[in-house]
Amino acid sequence: MSDEFYLELSENPVQFENASSVNNVFFDEANKQVFAVRSGGATGVVVKGPDDKSSVAFRMDDKGEVKCIKFSLGNKILAVQRTTKSVDFINFIPDYPHLEFSHECKTKNASILGFCWTSWNEVVFVTDQGIEFYQVLPDKRTLKLLKSQSINVNWYMYCPETAVLLLSTTVQGNVLQPFAFKSATMSKMSKFEIELPAVPKPAKLSLSERDIAVATIYDQLYVMYLKHHSRATNSPGAEVVLYHLPREGTCRKTHVLKLNTTGKFALNVVDNLVVVHHQSSQSSLIYDIKLRELDGALNVHQPVLPAQSINPYKIHLTGPAAAPSQAPVPCELYSSSWSVFQPDIIISASEGYLWYLQVKLQPTLKLLRDKGKLMDFLLRRRDCKMVILSVCSQMLTEGDKGNLSVVATVFDKLNQVYKEYLDAEQVYTAAMESGPSRSSTSYKRPVRTQAVIDQSDMYTHVLSDFTEKKVTKHCTSFQDAIAIFKRMHFFLCSASLKYFCLMDCCFLF
Repeated sequence: MSDEFYLELSENPVQFENASSVNNVFFDEANKQVFAVRSGGATGVVVKGPDDKSSVAFRMDDKGEVKCIKFSLGNKILAVQRTTKSVDFINFIPDYPHLEFSHECKTKNASILGFCWTSWNEVVFVTDQGIEFYQVLPDKRTLKLLKSQSINVNWYMYCPETAVLLLSTTVQGNVLQPFAFKSATMSKMSKFEIELPAVPKPAKLSLSERDIAVATIYDQLYVMYLKHHSRATNSPGAEVVLYHLPREGTCRKTHVLKLNTTGKFALNVVDNLVVVHHQSSQSSLIYDIKLRELDGALNVHQPVLPAQSINPYKIHLTGPAAAPSQAPVPCELYSSSWSVFQPDIIISASEGYLWYLQVKLQPTLKLLRDKGKLMDFLLRRRDCKMVILSVCSQMLTEGDKGNLSVVATVFDKLNQVYKEYLDAEQVYTAAMESGPSRSSTSYKRPVRTQAVIDQSDMYTHVLSDFTEKKVTKHCTSFQDAIAIFKRMHFFLCSASLKYFCLMDCCFLF
């Protein structure tokens, strides 16, 4: 049954004590850690991350309700916000005193909305009146102000992968001001405006952080805006509008994802695919922004695949009511208690689970009938090699009944990727052999992704099957065989020809 679903929750989730009246749960997006804080920390704080090495347990004095709690990178320093005026810090560096010290924001009458660690000892306070960038000096138990910026802030969002902080400004909240952080420096990027579906009168806050997500897609930073239209009967469905945010230059609206429905949505990014979860239908849609459908200057996208639910999942009950031998029970998918974080995290605080969302490629083969589009989709995925090779094998033995134009299209795409990799490898090798120079240091060795399929792969997993199975279904003509041979020229050369000859090619179909 699991082979029918192209989305699934990770098999080994991070488990933590579920949220309750005595246990508060927090999530740190930078370290991907869940904090379970019991009784303000007095009866224990348990930190669980993606692996056992990032798991920590400790106690701290109960000095009031915890609003936010995060470790710096590498679990060096813990920061805890309990009030809107200050943040407390505790050293976790070996051989340093395990003492707590506090720091107030420097702006008078400002309220701290939250904070973000940008390195192991650099932190940003975000207030309703601006941002304050500090260096933490753990040996002196104090903070040094590096830079500050005054600006009215409604809410903020931080992307730890790129160290970019996004601030919502103006009365309507739709003017976004990004800042970039790197090595004790803070850079102001170009601000931009999110186009609202309607302008309220009188003006009021109209853009919520619930409708914004920041993520990296194909190595580019995007701000994703979930645009809800009015409830009029003739209004279109909701959209996800993507704004490309470069380090330098202006932010531009570049992609629109058509959802074709209305309701509550949540966004993830998995393997460079935008996944849109729809709560009321309990289904998800996926979009690939590289599969383009131009509409003027914009790329307008429909879902790559039909809407489908996440693969059903069973969990073990915990707590006093759970029996030791009790069988797992179905998890409520798309629950209102779910929280979704970028890029690929789903948390159920009420059940005590953190999952990574995953895309399964094998089920997509039955859903994407267009082999050319299927190959474009698969070649951009992380674990694509064996799935692509299975497509080639099926296509040559059973699927398309000798449709040479389809076979040609698929092998042309494989050849192109292989050729681009070989060309890049050749350029890199030539640059290295020419000796050290200013130009050669800028070259990086090309990464051999799973999309690079060579002669050995093709022979081992596709072509050798024909000799082993002695396939006798014929081509329609000798000319057809020659056409196939030409399309497969990258895969039928050098060592491969020891095992595969032109006469074999005539008996493929």
